[in-house]
Amino acid sequence: MIRTRRLTLRPAEPGDLPALHAIFSDTEVMRHWSTPPDETIDATADRLEGFMRGERELGPELMILHEGHLIGRIGLWRKWEVGYILARAAWGQGFASEALEAITAEAFARHPDCPAITADIDPRNIGSGRVLEKAGFDVTHHEKNTFCINGEWSDSTYYRLDRPAP
Repeated sequence: MIRTRRLTLRPAEPGDLPALHAIFSDTEVMRHWSTPPDETIDATADRLEGFMRGERELGPELMILHEGHLIGRIGLWRKWEVGYILARAAWGQGFASEALEAITAEAFARHPDCPAITADIDPRNIGSGRVLEKAGFDVTHHEKNTFCINGEWSDSTYYRLDRPAP
C-alpha cells in the first residue's frame, strides 16, 4: 500500500468490481486504451481477477482511491512500463500525476536494477501526455498503427523517465 497526500494506492479487492466496471465500460475513458470497453460486468470481473492474481511481472496492479472511493488503477508491467486509468469524474484534478509520482518513486526504491520507467500512450490522449511530462518523462519516439480496436488503428508515443541520480 502506498499513501500520498490525497490518495491511497492498494492492491485490488473483490469489492472493487462495481467501480472498476464503471471505469472500464466507459467509452470515453477507454477511448485511448489498448483494449475496447468492457461490454459486461463479467468482462470486468475477469480483468479484476487478473489484477488480484498479480499477473504483472513487477507487482500487483494498484487501485487508486480518493477519500475511500476507487477512482482508477495504476501498475507496472513489461519490464518497467507504467500504465494508469482514471474515472472520468477524476480527470483534471492532479490525481494521475500524484499516483504516477508515487509509483515511480516506489519502483525506483524497490528495484535498484530499474534504469528507467517507460510509458506508451495514444498521442491523441493529450491529458496523459501532460501527466507524463509533468512527472519528468521525455518523449523517446512515435510509431504508427501500433494497435487496432474495433477496426480503428491508433499510433503510440513512447515516454521514458530515467532513474534519478543518487
